[in-house]
Amino acid sequence: MLSLRGYCYIDSLQPHLASFIGTTAKGFLPVPGQASLWIETAPGMVINTLTDVALKATDCMPAIQLVERRYGALELHHDDKGQVLAAGQAILDHVGLKEEERVRPKVISDQIIRSVEPYQTQLINRIRYGQMIVPGESLFILECEPACYITLAANEAEKSANVNLVEMRSIGAFGRLYMGGSEAEIDCAREAAIAALESLKGVDA
Repeated sequence: MLSLRGYCYIDSLQPHLASFIGTTAKGFLPVPGQASLWIETAPGMVINTLTDVALKATDCMPAIQLVERRYGALELHHDDKGQVLAAGQAILDHVGLKEEERVRPKVISDQIIRSVEPYQTQLINRIRYGQMIVPGESLFILECEPACYITLAANEAEKSANVNLVEMRSIGAFGRLYMGGSEAEIDCAREAAIAALESLKGVDA
């Protein structure tokens, strides 16, 4: 039985998130301001068919199509928001589901480390694909399930605060986000990220 683990629409990719996707993805890379759609499925192999459905129905471009052991992930983007929404509707129609039948995101954990010590920044910077965090900055770490929703959290956090996207993992069992910045900006980013996840309707996994 197919599970729509994630259906996540982003109206306007923020600069840090778009740049991060461009650093890590292997497909057609998005630019800031484009609309984006993230799909996550179980089982994973069905993502191949859903990519085909979306591309035949619209002019959207995929940055990510990935099949893991249990889950499949797809990202689509376009300058025209209507094209992205149409791609999403084509996918929903194909699987016979409504948007509200997606799995609802759940915050697994969140924490803020204030005034990060120099040695810890060195550890974090060794595993990141985004911007570096420097000693004295605050670090926000968020973990959610399903994984793809972490992209919405990152985008809304960036909209609301002057923060740096240090690392994001949007595929797998859990989504993880690391953001750095001043204490006040990080507090604002945390509030926006969690509010974005809690605002989405769906079903329990």
